[in-house]
Amino acid sequence: MGKFNMTLQKTKIAEQNPAERRKNFKEVSLGYSEEEAINEAKRCIQCKSPACVSGCPVNVHIPQFINKVAEGNFEEAYDILVEQNSLPAICGRVCPQEKQCESKCVRGMKGEPVGIGRLERFVADWFIENGKTKEKKAENNNIKVAVTGAGPAGLACAGELAKYGYDVTIFEALHTAGGVLMYGIPEFRLPKEIVKKEIENVAEQGVKIQKNVIVGRSITVDELMEEGYKSVFIGSGAGLPNFMGIEGENLNGVYSANEFLTRVNLMKAYDKNSPTPVSVGEKIAVIGGGNVAMDAARTAVRLGAKEVYVVYRRGEEELPARLEEVHHAKEEGVIFRLLSNPVGIKGDNGWVEKLECVEMELSEPDESGRRRPVAIEGSEFMLDVDRVIIAIGQSPNPLIRQTTKGLETHNWGGIIVEVESMETTKESVYAGGDVVTGAATVILAMGAGKKAAKSIHEKLRKSI
Repeated sequence: MGKFNMTLQKTKIAEQNPAERRKNFKEVSLGYSEEEAINEAKRCIQCKSPACVSGCPVNVHIPQFINKVAEGNFEEAYDILVEQNSLPAICGRVCPQEKQCESKCVRGMKGEPVGIGRLERFVADWFIENGKTKEKKAENNNIKVAVTGAGPAGLACAGELAKYGYDVTIFEALHTAGGVLMYGIPEFRLPKEIVKKEIENVAEQGVKIQKNVIVGRSITVDELMEEGYKSVFIGSGAGLPNFMGIEGENLNGVYSANEFLTRVNLMKAYDKNSPTPVSVGEKIAVIGGGNVAMDAARTAVRLGAKEVYVVYRRGEEELPARLEEVHHAKEEGVIFRLLSNPVGIKGDNGWVEKLECVEMELSEPDESGRRRPVAIEGSEFMLDVDRVIIAIGQSPNPLIRQTTKGLETHNWGGIIVEVESMETTKESVYAGGDVVTGAATVILAMGAGKKAAKSIHEKLRKSI
């Protein structure tokens, strides 16, 4: 076959059987073996002008790390990865590579692209099991920088600032660091031990993490500046759930996806002995079509619901969730009611009894570029359900914007930043991730955190 593996398809990756995995919270994908990883890495033809790198929000040196995998030199592959990405085991699992790096791969023109995400996961997992930490702390320059939120944006920003030598403290509202990585993404997609180990790697660079500190209540951004922090990065995410404003949303048995997933992932509600159990009923409707909706639906299956519906107002081609997540949900028995829009939730004695919907058809594209769903007159129907989970997006929590002088925001709550520097309208205060964009991807939040760290350094290094 020569130097390169010119097979058109990706090397297959082992997965749990659907009939078994719907009964447990273990990871669905089992990852590559060393032999499989080397075989897949050899599919990369080492382009002289690699387009894949331009598709990566954190600019990982993709051909170089893959070349080391092809050589069987996994430790050097890891070293190359973490030059640009401080959370590779996480990104290898949850990044939408099919829309980013892999979408640019030339191998995808005549077959499937190289499995960049699978290789990233393999290398990071291999290092967790076999590698030796070589990260050296940079010499501390004694300049204090504060980061609010220990999610992807905050961790990426803090890690980069630590490499520059800053005295970095992350202030995290919850009792556990990780943000959406811990409370939002289920164990079967992202094992929490993996998240904890990658957070430990950031902490080993000298980053301090103070938990149970709600910036905006425990302490304000202005007070942090008064306490000697020369710059503040806001990476508090978008944890405020959106609702539809339809009849019946206050009935018992209606959850936001945020609450549902937080209780299961962070508070162990899947354990019947948990002090905060979650009641899933027998028939659940999940409203929405994104990754969060898939996570909620697949979690409900594992908690024992007999019927789980995903109700989405557009068609399958318009589903915003990753193809892999939709595929896995179908394998696990989730029922898709597409081109259906909920218009009300009916109850009995205060509890959910039915979801009233109307059938839709797609018309001309709307402002988002997707075809606009229009209700079909007289097509109303009822779904017999006893629980409803609403997964139609989240907005930033208003606490920080309400307690920070001079911080301007959009009318929907997102913080306004200067795109090139990520600096807000308040001098020396920066922001990035979902608190700026609204709910988006882990890797985009990390990219924003890295960009902000660079800007903070460029401004503060004059005082070093």
